Amino acid sequence: MQIQKWELSRRTLSLERPQIMGILNVTPDSFSDGGRFFSLERAVDRAREMEREGADIIDIGGESTRPNAPAVSLQEELDRVIPVIEALKGNISVPISIDTYKAGVAKAACAAGAEIVNDVTGLMFDPEMAAVVAESDAGVVVMHTRGMPDTMQKDTNYDDLIADVKEYLAGSIDIARRAGVAAGRIVVDPGLGFGKSVQGNLELIKRLEEFQPLGCPILVGLSRKSFIGTVTGREQGERIFGTAAAVVMSIAHGAAIIRVHDVAAMRDVAVMTRALM
Repeated sequence: MQIQKWELSRRTLSLERPQIMGILNVTPDSFSDGGRFFSLERAVDRAREMEREGADIIDIGGESTRPNAPAVSLQEELDRVIPVIEALKGNISVPISIDTYKAGVAKAACAAGAEIVNDVTGLMFDPEMAAVVAESDAGVVVMHTRGMPDTMQKDTNYDDLIADVKEYLAGSIDIARRAGVAAGRIVVDPGLGFGKSVQGNLELIKRLEEFQPLGCPILVGLSRKSFIGTVTGREQGERIFGTAAAVVMSIAHGAAIIRVHDVAAMRDVAVMTRALM
């Protein structure tokens, strides 16, 4: 049985239909849209455009987490994301998510208006992150990864992929709960593309139901990723149909939230998939 709601700091988000998390990378080097929305004006315009297209959440990131991406300093990440969050607060009606693994960025973002912390390390990298989430009452996405972006694709072999990812996510949930994060605020993400082979990514999508016993809604981030390119033979800008197929399968197997670039198209895909189910 799927969980029907997600508690955020300022509202409760219904999960009765699949939620669309629109990606807004204010970076010069993200794998798909790096540099497109690097200026404040263009970032704000894109966020408002995604809301019109049907995004339920705007996920703002100031550091690329693509494979082999270089690290960004705390101050540089703050300089990229905080002005955007401040400019959007009160100008969009959907919740803002901050995509970061740094507690300092998460704390400042929540103070500026973010309602969700999306941590690609599952609260494992920064020991202060769980406390920041608890103090802010934010919703939190805990994701599985193996290593940081500069190392995560060096080892994609697992003795038991599903069991290993479940164990990691269970550990992230435990960290959050011990810090005081309410169970209803936690969402899990198996981390497609983060320390996974092409076959591993496909297996995770096909077996998403096996993460439901963790007791949290499931988010998947698969938009335009390289495993889709490998399967279809398409470049980054040509992966919309491959992404759509992966979205259909993810929702059919239990995903409650889909993180995507192509909001309008994937909202239609998600709504139609749900209707067919």
